[in-house]
Amino acid sequence: MRQSCRTHVSSWPFVDLRRTLTSRGLRDGRPGAYTYSDHHRLVKQSPRVGRYLQGWYERGVAVSRILVVDDEQRICRFVARALEANGFQFQVAGNGYEALRLVDSQDYAVIVLDLLLPGLDGYEVLRRVLRANPAQRVLILSAISDVESKVRCLQMGAVDYLPKPFAIAELIARISRRIEDRTAPPPPRWLEVGGMRLDLQRRVLSVEDREVSLSHREFILMGHLMRRAGEVCTRDELLADVWGYSFDPGSNVVDVCVRRLRSKLESGAIETVRNVGYSFVAS
Repeated sequence: MRQSCRTHVSSWPFVDLRRTLTSRGLRDGRPGAYTYSDHHRLVKQSPRVGRYLQGWYERGVAVSRILVVDDEQRICRFVARALEANGFQFQVAGNGYEALRLVDSQDYAVIVLDLLLPGLDGYEVLRRVLRANPAQRVLILSAISDVESKVRCLQMGAVDYLPKPFAIAELIARISRRIEDRTAPPPPRWLEVGGMRLDLQRRVLSVEDREVSLSHREFILMGHLMRRAGEVCTRDELLADVWGYSFDPGSNVVDVCVRRLRSKLESGAIETVRNVGYSFVAS
């Protein structure tokens, strides 16, 4: 690590606290070894440090366990140092299978998840984690920065998406924010409008007694129309929010996708607003 980086790390909050914990034997070498009993032991041994920690402890910050899932050891070390310096517990998984094993045996306040993982990719890890625990907060940290991937992960239930390269201060701020929001209700799994139910995790649309499989683009488009039920969605709006285009590519991709959706729905739920766009009409 460069000298400038060492200086930067030493300026982070909780570095002195980390040294105090280490010198008092409260860490046994395992990531996240600081426990509830450790906290009260520290308060008795050092009231000054204990008072400094108490506010953070009560807010759940200093004892919040974070799981970092990334196959790049350099990134893991970098993030781990920042987490430790800011008083977080942490554990690291180098692949998707190891991450699922850890999640199955422990609870985490936030999971920081890369998408490009060996073996089991981040999308599948995200799907399995949220299928088992829809309330789990997952922050995506990935070099994949296109709009489609961001929308896909957020639609699947991720609470945040930070593309690489990233500023470590921003990552810590986002993690802290997600922990502070942990008492908020989890994002809904289903979107239900007019007798149709869209499963945001399985990406399946239920129409009366049958299930309709959707492609990735059809799923995003259907979700957008259902959230704006009764309103008119312009073609420009759909191109921007569903396809990620900031301009009209001069093609009929919206019309083609709507046509495919209509054939699967077998109903008149999607109406055409001539020369403007489309509207989802709840029956």
